[in-house]
Amino acid sequence: MTPLLLLEFIVLAALWGASFLFMRLGAAEFGPVATAGLRVGIAALCLLPVFLRPAVWQGFVARWRPILIVGLLNSGLPFLLFSFAVLHIPTGISAILNATVPLTGALVAWLWLKDRPGGSRVLGLAIGFVGVTLLVLGKSGVDARGVVSAGGHAMSLVAMGACLLATLCYGVAASFTKRYLTGVHPMASATGSQIGATLALALPTWWLWPAQAPGAGAWLAVAALAVLCTSIAYILYFHLIERAGPARALTVTFLIPVFALFYGAVFLGETISAWMLTCGVVIVCGTALSTGLVRLRWLEPVR
Repeated sequence: MTPLLLLEFIVLAALWGASFLFMRLGAAEFGPVATAGLRVGIAALCLLPVFLRPAVWQGFVARWRPILIVGLLNSGLPFLLFSFAVLHIPTGISAILNATVPLTGALVAWLWLKDRPGGSRVLGLAIGFVGVTLLVLGKSGVDARGVVSAGGHAMSLVAMGACLLATLCYGVAASFTKRYLTGVHPMASATGSQIGATLALALPTWWLWPAQAPGAGAWLAVAALAVLCTSIAYILYFHLIERAGPARALTVTFLIPVFALFYGAVFLGETISAWMLTCGVVIVCGTALSTGLVRLRWLEPVR
């Protein structure tokens, strides 16, 4: 990876890591639904100049129905779920759980597309989900019997469940894209999906618009979320895929929690515990194995 691509890689991780901070600041005044609705709506407007290029537009017209569906699965629902979650759990935990996206993607591909993983990837799935389970049990006050302790909070468990449901949406969207959108211009999918998510969230955003006008800080947070963490981040991501390949671009998942934990500690005063870090390392190791980025030769079949 060239120095310029490495810089783009770090910037992308920093932007996506900041999305959890901006979601927290925006949702505190706008609420989860309006935050998600504004995010995709503003992002769609910012991406329109790219969207109207002939090759991109033609790609959208050819497959507009599945692209709009992907918008709901890959943007609308996950952005809404994470915007809800960050109001009830630290943004760092949300980011760590977000790092399980490749795990759920591999699991969905296995069940839906019959993309059977090898031994290393199966082990990675198991390790990753053990890490998630440990994180949930350790941070929600739930013991091994599933009972919420006196110091635990049921809403924390609900919020972490929302994060995992969001990652499942991402996983389903990835397999859906592979099955129905192979060969479509990536920016047609990226921008079209934001349009689809905007259409899906338009009425809920209007219905649940906050009664009290949000302040300038909340507006700036949502604007940064849409412009920096969505529009510009998408362009950087697809540029990395084009220049460095999808496998290397995917490794940005490992760096996102690092930035999210840093932002949460510095700007929100969130505590970074040894348990969070340990579970995060377990999840990242499982993700590296489940995506095939790391392979254990002794677990792979001899060919």
